Amino acid sequence: MIDQPVVPAAIPGTQPEYHYPPYRSSVARSPRQPLMLLPQTPTESTGPVFGHGLIGPHDNDLTAQCDGEPLGERIIVHGRVLDEDGRPVRGALVEVWQANAAGRYRHKVDQHQAPLDPNFSGAGRFLADDAGHFAFKTIKPGAYPWGNHHNAWRPAHIHFSLFGAGILSRLVTQMYFPGDPLLPLDPIFNCIPDEAARNRLVSQFDLERTEPNYALAYKWDIVLRGSCDTPFEGAR
Repeated sequence: MIDQPVVPAAIPGTQPEYHYPPYRSSVARSPRQPLMLLPQTPTESTGPVFGHGLIGPHDNDLTAQCDGEPLGERIIVHGRVLDEDGRPVRGALVEVWQANAAGRYRHKVDQHQAPLDPNFSGAGRFLADDAGHFAFKTIKPGAYPWGNHHNAWRPAHIHFSLFGAGILSRLVTQMYFPGDPLLPLDPIFNCIPDEAARNRLVSQFDLERTEPNYALAYKWDIVLRGSCDTPFEGAR
């Protein structure tokens, strides 16, 4: 499992800004006072422990969770969970959730006028192996309107969360796709000041992992801390 980390302060500009007016909801929910450090308790020092019994046979295959095949472009998303020295993070629970190919989530609060897909749950999970690898088979999500500003559309993305024995809280981030024309227009993507850090959220097309006549593949590694860490929502 993951060793208990000593997490250094984030390099300025490499993590999302709490208060970023172009992202309208951040104005109301961002803190205005300095963060307070709380004493560590046994809960934080022991952390969660996950076993292989937690994962079902189709949890990482979002195309095989229902009675029929979902609509849309099949893709494979894979990568590794790493620490700042490039060492694998073993046993991390990696969870994903996303919109379907039409850009709609299977959730009651999503009122986007796009069709639901009865054969797509939009959620999956995987337990990283000893080399830190994770992999998901899914459908490429569609863009969707989100009302943040005039004619606002979110680029295609997949939400990721990570849990592990050495991660003191749930880490949440988003993965994007290369060449998406909506990325320069998206306030959530652009609330990370550092361009190199922003681009660490963009996956890479992987021809070697692409399955002929079946699914394109994208590679995306998650780095928990250090100078090349992945931007996380609320991370400091």
